Amino acid sequence: MEANKIEVKATANTVRVTPRKARLVIDMIRGKNVNEAAALLKLTNKGANEAVIKVLNSAVANAEHNNGLNKENLYVKAAFVNDGLRMKRMLPRAKGRGDVIIKRTCNITVVVAERN
Repeated sequence: MEANKIEVKATANTVRVTPRKARLVIDMIRGKNVNEAAALLKLTNKGANEAVIKVLNSAVANAEHNNGLNKENLYVKAAFVNDGLRMKRMLPRAKGRGDVIIKRTCNITVVVAERN
């Protein structure tokens, strides 16, 4: 094994999907081949799919363009979702009160590496 394995990552910050829903999608592709992960994401009916596909394609493009890696040998080494900003909005209620609605965002990170 080589000691200097190249890892390439891509990140999307402040994606308007809740972290809990995005983690359901991310958990499906972790450890899979890049082509298999892309096919799996296209066939899954979840709201976070579009954002995760964009990040995955960006990581693959970074690996090909910046590091000269072969797309056929890439796999998803790590993929995780962290909490992003929380937007607080007010919803009017009775008697002049207001409820706070928290609109959550997430930061999606995908790391790809070459498998031998």
